[in-house]
Amino acid sequence: MPQSPVYRILFHNQGRVYEIYAKSVSQGALFGFVEIEQLLFGERSQVVVDPTEETLKNEFRGVRRSYLPMHSIIRIDEVDKQGTSRITAASREGTLMPFPAPIYTKPKK
Repeated sequence: MPQSPVYRILFHNQGRVYEIYAKSVSQGALFGFVEIEQLLFGERSQVVVDPTEETLKNEFRGVRRSYLPMHSIIRIDEVDKQGTSRITAASREGTLMPFPAPIYTKPKK
């Protein structure tokens, strides 16, 4: 029996890059947003605890569904297995830049 897919989502949030894993990713009902459901985090039974992943667990505790603005998404990958969720500082020197906001502008009169 095939396993359900696992998605790795990388997105910008307040000057940081979040990497999270989820079982469901879709366009969703809100225009301009990507819907993320069933977030996956490592097991608490592990001896070594990653403080970054614990921070993410606390931030998303009680969240059933999250809506991310399309322009904050860096990439979404379907992966074979779940990795470690993490938060990293956005590099100002690198080539990773958020899409300029707003996407839609008012037409000129």
